[in-house]
Amino acid sequence: MASDMDYVQYVVDQIKTNGTITYKKMFGEYLIYLNNKPVVMICDNTAFVKMLDCVKPLMENAETGFPYEGAKEHYMVNVDDSEYLSNVVMVLEKNVPIPKKKKKSTR
Repeated sequence: MASDMDYVQYVVDQIKTNGTITYKKMFGEYLIYLNNKPVVMICDNTAFVKMLDCVKPLMENAETGFPYEGAKEHYMVNVDDSEYLSNVVMVLEKNVPIPKKKKKSTR
């Protein structure tokens, strides 16, 4: 089931004061970026964040799940608590690198 745009916009609104927010649609789902760094994945209208050591203290009571078949396990984050969500994405933003641009094939 693909995520709907209303849910994505709700998540974006919850963290919009943290910096520059953008998102990309990928295969019916979305990846939300904060200051060009991927911080939240939206799949089936559920918000997921990577299980990184930097957010482990904030996410110790969080449920976990798999955003899509074949994915690694992720934390499921409560998006209704904007302060909590903001704290999580700010920690991620400080610790996640900006994705490198992929070089186009010259075949």
